[in-house]
Amino acid sequence: MCKKILLVIILITQFSCKQESEYMAINSETGTSWDQAHKFYENSLRHSIEFLAEVKSNGLKDPSNKELFRQARQEWKKAEPFAAYLNSPVGHRVNGPALPVFLEDNSRFMPAVGLQKIEESIYDGEATESEFQEELKVTLGLMGNLLKNIQKRELTTERFFIATQHQLLRILSHSITGFDTPVSHLGIEEAAISLEALRDIYTLTLQNDIRQKDKDLDQRFLRKLKISTGYLQQNSDFNTFDRYEFIREHLNDITSLWAQISNTSGLWEGTANQPFNFDAPTFFEENSFKPEYFMQTINRKNSETKIALGEKLFFEKKLSKNGCMACATCHLPGKAYADRLTFSRDNQGIALDRNTPTLINSIYQRGFFWDGRSEGLMEQISSVFTNKQEFDSGVHEFSEAILQDPTYQEFFEQAFGDIPKSNTELIKALSAYIATLNGMNSKFDRNISGKENTFTSQEKRGFNLFAGKALCATCHFLPLTNGTVPPFYTETEKEVIGVPETAENKKLDGDTGFYWSYNVEQHKGMFKTPGVRNIALTAPYMHNGVYKNLVQVIDFYNKGGGGGLGFDLPHQTLPFDNLELDDEEQAALVAYLKTLTDTQVTGPKKGSINLARYRYTRN
Repeated sequence: MCKKILLVIILITQFSCKQESEYMAINSETGTSWDQAHKFYENSLRHSIEFLAEVKSNGLKDPSNKELFRQARQEWKKAEPFAAYLNSPVGHRVNGPALPVFLEDNSRFMPAVGLQKIEESIYDGEATESEFQEELKVTLGLMGNLLKNIQKRELTTERFFIATQHQLLRILSHSITGFDTPVSHLGIEEAAISLEALRDIYTLTLQNDIRQKDKDLDQRFLRKLKISTGYLQQNSDFNTFDRYEFIREHLNDITSLWAQISNTSGLWEGTANQPFNFDAPTFFEENSFKPEYFMQTINRKNSETKIALGEKLFFEKKLSKNGCMACATCHLPGKAYADRLTFSRDNQGIALDRNTPTLINSIYQRGFFWDGRSEGLMEQISSVFTNKQEFDSGVHEFSEAILQDPTYQEFFEQAFGDIPKSNTELIKALSAYIATLNGMNSKFDRNISGKENTFTSQEKRGFNLFAGKALCATCHFLPLTNGTVPPFYTETEKEVIGVPETAENKKLDGDTGFYWSYNVEQHKGMFKTPGVRNIALTAPYMHNGVYKNLVQVIDFYNKGGGGGLGFDLPHQTLPFDNLELDDEEQAALVAYLKTLTDTQVTGPKKGSINLARYRYTRN
């Protein structure tokens, strides 16, 4: 066995040297060409498949599998930017969570496959040989599909820059947090591989041009990549890795320099159909993400007048049938657009079944309501209109009572050209306003982006726990810290975590959450993963408001959720394991979460001629 392992290592070393010389030869060519980068992605994916095929040939118990798997993942990381860009659903299956995939058309589940599931089988050894072989067969099939995509489709300028941005974000949200490799914890090492691949791709494509235009920029970029890669390689232990220092002192410089390189190249000006602002120097700027990308297509172009109308309507009780409820009844600006009640109140003042979430940053979601039943913000608002316990006024109705306020007529005419015949246009205006309720200017953002240096040692430790040992960031993804999955942001995760009925943690809460949608057992108790920004302002917590403070919330997760508390939860998606956080670590997590409170929440821009004309009282 020892000889076999040694042979594998020798072969891997020979392969690495051969690959390096191959690309060094290619690099001698001049000019910007995507063909060489295309070949790099293609070869890397092919090599990943070869390593994984050898694992399949070996069988489950072979001791060389861990090293082969490690190499397969490293080659995958080199190919991932382009491979996953071309087919994001398949790319996510190859390197997504080791969970069954629900098929909505027939309400069945496909077994978990992909690199993370194979990792579980190799490291935990709980799969049977036949299960292991099936996991590898399906995963290799998916990777083969991605390889064909790469071979058939051209690497263009736009695809190159978008794919690179995706991979830089994956380093932040997937690699260093443990999302990619939850069992082996190879992610920090893989972050170094991603940076080395970026260096190789850069030298194959843009370097000659950038060197001629700005030699200093070229040297600074390569030097920063080398230093950052070395930092990752020298500090690869999952529990002790200083994520705060790496992001602030290394990754931010790389993303900033890459934005400069993109602009200096003059090859690409960005695109509107992506969630990020490609000119933002870090992922933690107030304008790093574009709210309009997350809005429905029919409501992306919004004037300041339309937004101001939406703000006025937000406080308008005449939208409800009985004239007693407005959006602001449950989403109070002074309470971070929540209400701080255990349960929301209906239009009769009677308690409903769930807690009111904040609207701040809600636009960055792909699921609304706790059970995720509305896919878009407009659909969510429409549901409030039609709910008999809330507005009870219907989407196609329009209450002319609001026209008693003459400013509405002028608003409607400027925003829509006429008085609406239904509530559809009002819903668009409300959506436009709510999409402006964004805050990315917290103490955390200002410190992690390098604008301030006011983080305490406890807060730094809390962040490192959040993004590391405590596993918070594997569900509340950086940098938005919500459940919308980077880098494509097309899906907001829903989880089964086993929230109890009371803070005594003795009995599972009876709310079945997303179960209503398909009536399958795996969805019982499943709820949307919310954002944790401004969490210090939005107590009580969980869908049922069961926990009154953050100390109780951290304690719940530390014990392994409902499964860790002893509840019968065969489909819990949260790991049952106790996180083994001591009192100081839990206190540090709470301290960090409090730094996510925004100093400002942006709304309609003040000072414009149109908005200055409209004055009204918020009742």
